[in-house]
Amino acid sequence: MDVALRRAGHGWRRALAAGLVLVLASVALAARAADIPPLTGRVVDNARLLDAATAATLDAKLADLEAKSGIQLVVATVPSLGGDEIEPYANRLFRAWKLGEKTRDNGVLLLVAPTERRARIEVGYGLEATLTDALSHVIVSNAMTPRFKAGDFSGGISRGIDDIITVLTTDASEWQKRPSLRVDASPRHERVNWLAIGGIGLFLLLMMVSRSFRWLVFAMLLSGRSYGGSYGGSYGGTRGGWGGGFGRRSGGGFAGGGGSSGGGGATGRW
Repeated sequence: MDVALRRAGHGWRRALAAGLVLVLASVALAARAADIPPLTGRVVDNARLLDAATAATLDAKLADLEAKSGIQLVVATVPSLGGDEIEPYANRLFRAWKLGEKTRDNGVLLLVAPTERRARIEVGYGLEATLTDALSHVIVSNAMTPRFKAGDFSGGISRGIDDIITVLTTDASEWQKRPSLRVDASPRHERVNWLAIGGIGLFLLLMMVSRSFRWLVFAMLLSGRSYGGSYGGSYGGTRGGWGGGFGRRSGGGFAGGGGSSGGGGATGRW
Protein backbone atom coordinates (compact mmCIF):
# COMPACT_ATOMS: atom_id res chain seq x y z
CA MET A 1 0.00 0.00 0.00
CA ASP A 2 2.78 2.40 0.96
CA VAL A 3 4.70 1.51 -2.22
CA ALA A 4 1.66 2.22 -4.35
CA LEU A 5 1.17 5.58 -2.67
CA ARG A 6 4.81 6.50 -3.17
CA ARG A 7 4.59 5.55 -6.85
CA ALA A 8 1.45 7.63 -7.26
CA GLY A 9 3.20 10.56 -5.57
CA HIS A 10 6.18 10.29 -7.91
CA GLY A 11 3.87 10.15 -10.93
CA TRP A 12 2.00 13.22 -9.73
CA ARG A 13 5.28 15.14 -9.28
CA ARG A 14 6.45 14.18 -12.75
CA ALA A 15 3.14 15.31 -14.25
CA LEU A 16 3.35 18.58 -12.33
CA ALA A 17 6.95 19.16 -13.49
CA ALA A 18 5.98 18.46 -17.11
CA GLY A 19 3.07 20.86 -16.80
CA LEU A 20 5.32 23.59 -15.40
CA VAL A 21 7.77 23.09 -18.26
CA LEU A 22 4.95 23.49 -20.79
CA VAL A 23 3.69 26.62 -19.05
CA LEU A 24 7.16 28.17 -18.96
CA ALA A 25 7.73 27.30 -22.62
CA SER A 26 4.40 28.90 -23.53
CA VAL A 27 5.29 32.04 -21.59
CA ALA A 28 8.68 32.20 -23.30
CA LEU A 29 7.09 31.83 -26.73
CA ALA A 30 4.52 34.51 -25.90
CA ALA A 31 7.30 36.86 -24.79
CA ARG A 32 9.18 36.21 -28.02
CA ALA A 33 6.06 36.93 -30.07
CA ALA A 34 5.37 40.08 -28.06
CA ASP A 35 8.66 41.69 -29.10
CA ILE A 36 7.57 41.73 -32.75
CA PRO A 37 6.05 45.18 -33.34
CA PRO A 38 2.92 45.48 -35.48
CA LEU A 39 3.24 46.50 -39.13
CA THR A 40 1.66 49.94 -39.01
CA GLY A 41 2.96 51.27 -42.34
CA ARG A 42 5.91 51.36 -44.70
CA VAL A 43 7.92 53.26 -42.06
CA VAL A 44 7.75 51.77 -38.55
CA ASP A 45 9.97 54.10 -36.50
CA ASN A 46 9.56 52.71 -32.98
CA ALA A 47 13.04 53.96 -31.98
CA ARG A 48 12.06 57.50 -33.05
CA LEU A 49 15.11 58.10 -35.18
CA LEU A 50 13.36 59.96 -38.02
CA ASP A 51 11.90 63.43 -38.11
CA ALA A 52 8.37 63.78 -39.47
CA ALA A 53 9.44 65.25 -42.83
CA THR A 54 11.94 62.44 -43.52
CA ALA A 55 9.42 59.76 -42.53
CA ALA A 56 6.82 61.26 -44.89
CA THR A 57 9.32 61.47 -47.76
CA LEU A 58 10.39 57.85 -47.25
CA ASP A 59 6.79 56.65 -47.11
CA ALA A 60 6.05 58.37 -50.43
CA LYS A 61 9.12 56.79 -52.08
CA LEU A 62 8.24 53.32 -50.81
CA ALA A 63 4.61 53.65 -51.91
CA ASP A 64 5.75 54.73 -55.37
CA LEU A 65 8.14 51.77 -55.61
CA GLU A 66 5.38 49.32 -54.69
CA ALA A 67 2.91 50.91 -57.10
CA LYS A 68 5.33 50.60 -60.01
CA SER A 69 6.97 47.25 -59.31
CA GLY A 70 5.01 45.39 -56.62
CA ILE A 71 8.11 45.38 -54.39
CA GLN A 72 7.36 45.97 -50.70
CA LEU A 73 10.26 47.82 -49.10
CA VAL A 74 9.74 48.64 -45.41
CA VAL A 75 11.86 50.64 -42.93
CA ALA A 76 11.82 49.56 -39.28
CA THR A 77 13.66 50.93 -36.26
CA VAL A 78 13.48 49.24 -32.85
CA PRO A 79 14.64 50.56 -29.45
CA SER A 80 16.33 47.23 -28.72
CA LEU A 81 16.73 43.71 -30.09
CA GLY A 82 15.97 42.26 -26.65
CA GLY A 83 19.18 40.28 -26.47
CA ASP A 84 18.84 38.78 -29.96
CA GLU A 85 21.31 39.06 -32.78
CA ILE A 86 19.96 41.28 -35.56
CA GLU A 87 19.99 38.54 -38.24
CA PRO A 88 17.43 36.19 -36.62
CA TYR A 89 15.41 39.14 -35.35
CA ALA A 90 15.19 40.68 -38.83
CA ASN A 91 14.20 37.34 -40.33
CA ARG A 92 11.47 36.79 -37.72
CA LEU A 93 10.20 40.33 -38.27
CA PHE A 94 10.18 39.88 -42.06
CA ARG A 95 8.28 36.58 -41.80
CA ALA A 96 5.80 37.94 -39.24
CA TRP A 97 5.04 40.90 -41.49
CA LYS A 98 5.02 38.70 -44.64
CA LEU A 99 6.65 41.37 -46.79
CA GLY A 100 6.36 41.09 -50.56
CA GLU A 101 3.92 39.31 -52.81
CA LYS A 102 3.33 35.67 -51.92
CA THR A 103 3.99 34.40 -55.44
CA ARG A 104 7.12 36.52 -55.97
CA ASP A 105 8.64 36.92 -52.45
CA ASN A 106 9.69 40.43 -53.48
CA GLY A 107 9.95 42.10 -50.10
CA VAL A 108 12.84 43.98 -48.49
CA LEU A 109 13.28 45.07 -44.86
CA LEU A 110 15.69 47.77 -43.71
CA LEU A 111 16.10 47.37 -39.93
CA VAL A 112 18.03 49.69 -37.59
CA ALA A 113 18.66 48.94 -33.89
CA PRO A 114 20.43 51.98 -32.35
CA THR A 115 20.97 50.49 -28.88
CA GLU A 116 23.00 47.59 -30.28
CA ARG A 117 24.43 49.79 -33.07
CA ARG A 118 23.33 47.34 -35.74
CA ALA A 119 21.65 47.75 -39.13
CA ARG A 120 20.51 45.08 -41.54
CA ILE A 121 18.99 44.72 -44.99
CA GLU A 122 16.84 41.55 -45.12
CA VAL A 123 15.93 40.42 -48.64
CA GLY A 124 13.06 38.23 -49.82
CA TYR A 125 13.73 35.04 -51.76
CA GLY A 126 12.61 36.53 -55.06
CA LEU A 127 15.04 39.48 -54.94
CA GLU A 128 18.21 37.72 -53.76
CA ALA A 129 19.61 37.61 -57.30
CA THR A 130 19.09 41.37 -57.72
CA LEU A 131 19.76 42.83 -54.27
CA THR A 132 22.60 40.42 -53.51
CA ASP A 133 24.37 39.95 -50.20
CA ALA A 134 27.41 41.78 -51.61
CA LEU A 135 25.37 44.79 -52.76
CA SER A 136 23.48 44.89 -49.47
CA HIS A 137 26.79 44.95 -47.63
CA VAL A 138 28.04 47.86 -49.79
CA ILE A 139 24.90 49.86 -49.09
CA VAL A 140 24.99 49.26 -45.32
CA SER A 141 28.71 49.87 -44.87
CA ASN A 142 29.18 52.79 -47.29
CA ALA A 143 25.86 54.62 -47.38
CA MET A 144 24.42 54.08 -43.90
CA THR A 145 26.83 53.32 -41.05
CA PRO A 146 29.19 56.28 -41.68
CA ARG A 147 26.21 58.60 -41.26
CA PHE A 148 25.01 56.71 -38.19
CA LYS A 149 28.44 57.20 -36.59
CA ALA A 150 27.94 60.94 -37.03
CA GLY A 151 24.49 60.74 -35.44
CA ASP A 152 22.68 61.36 -38.72
CA PHE A 153 20.09 58.58 -38.64
CA SER A 154 17.66 60.35 -40.97
CA GLY A 155 20.42 60.87 -43.55
CA GLY A 156 21.75 57.32 -43.25
CA ILE A 157 18.35 55.66 -43.58
CA SER A 158 17.33 57.94 -46.46
CA ARG A 159 20.57 57.24 -48.34
CA GLY A 160 20.20 53.51 -47.73
CA ILE A 161 16.66 53.52 -49.10
CA ASP A 162 17.71 55.55 -52.15
CA ASP A 163 20.50 53.08 -52.94
CA ILE A 164 18.26 50.04 -52.43
CA ILE A 165 15.69 51.51 -54.81
CA THR A 166 18.45 52.28 -57.32
CA VAL A 167 19.59 48.64 -57.31
CA LEU A 168 16.04 47.29 -57.55
CA THR A 169 15.00 49.54 -60.45
CA THR A 170 18.23 49.90 -62.47
CA ASP A 171 20.00 47.45 -64.77
CA ALA A 172 23.22 46.01 -63.35
CA SER A 173 25.23 47.60 -66.16
CA GLU A 174 23.94 51.01 -65.05
CA TRP A 175 24.49 50.78 -61.29
CA GLN A 176 28.01 49.48 -61.89
CA LYS A 177 28.74 52.93 -63.36
CA ARG A 178 27.47 54.80 -60.29
CA PRO A 179 30.34 55.52 -57.87
CA SER A 180 27.90 57.17 -55.46
CA LEU A 181 26.27 53.78 -54.90
CA ARG A 182 29.51 51.86 -54.55
CA VAL A 183 31.68 54.18 -52.42
CA ASP A 184 31.56 57.39 -50.44
CA ALA A 185 35.20 58.41 -50.81
CA SER A 186 36.24 62.03 -51.27
CA PRO A 187 39.77 61.31 -52.61
CA ARG A 188 38.36 59.66 -55.70
CA HIS A 189 36.14 62.65 -56.40
CA GLU A 190 39.10 64.99 -56.04
CA ARG A 191 41.12 63.01 -58.59
CA VAL A 192 38.23 63.05 -61.03
CA ASN A 193 37.89 66.83 -60.62
CA TRP A 194 41.57 67.42 -61.38
CA LEU A 195 41.36 65.21 -64.45
CA ALA A 196 38.29 67.10 -65.64
CA ILE A 197 40.00 70.46 -65.17
CA GLY A 198 43.08 69.25 -67.07
CA GLY A 199 40.94 67.87 -69.90
CA ILE A 200 39.02 71.12 -70.25
CA GLY A 201 42.26 73.10 -70.31
CA LEU A 202 43.74 70.88 -73.03
CA PHE A 203 40.54 71.14 -75.07
CA LEU A 204 40.56 74.95 -74.91
CA LEU A 205 44.24 75.07 -75.85
CA LEU A 206 43.68 72.92 -78.92
CA MET A 207 40.69 75.05 -79.90
CA MET A 208 42.85 78.16 -79.80
CA VAL A 209 45.90 76.87 -81.71
CA SER A 210 44.44 74.45 -84.23
CA ARG A 211 41.95 75.35 -86.97
CA SER A 212 41.60 71.72 -88.10
CA PHE A 213 40.73 70.70 -84.54
CA ARG A 214 37.95 73.31 -84.43
CA TRP A 215 36.48 71.92 -87.68
CA LEU A 216 36.65 68.37 -86.24
CA VAL A 217 34.77 69.42 -83.09
CA PHE A 218 32.17 71.23 -85.19
CA ALA A 219 31.59 68.12 -87.32
CA MET A 220 31.28 65.90 -84.22
CA LEU A 221 28.71 68.24 -82.70
CA LEU A 222 26.60 68.13 -85.83
CA SER A 223 26.63 64.32 -85.99
CA GLY A 224 26.04 64.03 -82.25
CA ARG A 225 22.96 66.27 -82.40
CA SER A 226 21.34 63.97 -84.95
CA TYR A 227 22.18 60.82 -82.98
CA GLY A 228 21.11 62.30 -79.68
CA GLY A 229 17.71 63.24 -80.99
CA SER A 230 16.86 59.73 -82.18
CA TYR A 231 18.28 58.07 -79.04
CA GLY A 232 16.51 60.44 -76.69
CA GLY A 233 13.15 59.80 -78.33
CA SER A 234 13.56 56.05 -78.15
CA TYR A 235 14.73 56.05 -74.52
CA GLY A 236 11.98 58.37 -73.40
CA GLY A 237 9.36 56.13 -75.00
CA THR A 238 10.74 53.07 -73.25
CA ARG A 239 10.75 54.71 -69.82
CA GLY A 240 7.24 55.95 -70.31
CA GLY A 241 6.04 52.48 -71.22
CA TRP A 242 7.65 50.98 -68.11
CA GLY A 243 6.05 53.52 -65.82
CA GLY A 244 2.58 52.88 -67.17
CA GLY A 245 2.82 49.11 -67.01
CA PHE A 246 2.19 48.79 -63.25
CA GLY A 247 -0.90 49.58 -61.22
CA ARG A 248 -1.44 50.40 -57.56
CA ARG A 249 -2.54 47.69 -55.16
CA SER A 250 -6.21 47.80 -54.30
CA GLY A 251 -7.39 48.70 -50.81
CA GLY A 252 -6.70 51.64 -48.55
CA GLY A 253 -4.65 49.93 -45.80
CA PHE A 254 -1.13 48.54 -45.77
CA ALA A 255 -0.18 44.95 -45.01
CA GLY A 256 2.29 42.32 -46.08
CA GLY A 257 1.43 40.32 -49.14
CA GLY A 258 2.46 36.89 -47.87
CA GLY A 259 6.14 36.91 -48.85
CA SER A 260 9.06 35.32 -47.02
CA SER A 261 12.81 35.54 -46.59
CA GLY A 262 15.51 32.92 -46.18
CA GLY A 263 18.09 35.16 -44.51
CA GLY A 264 19.56 36.89 -47.56
CA GLY A 265 21.02 40.36 -47.06
CA ALA A 266 23.76 41.97 -45.00
CA THR A 267 24.48 43.43 -41.57
CA GLY A 268 26.55 46.42 -40.51
CA ARG A 269 27.63 47.96 -37.21
CA TRP A 270 28.92 51.34 -36.14
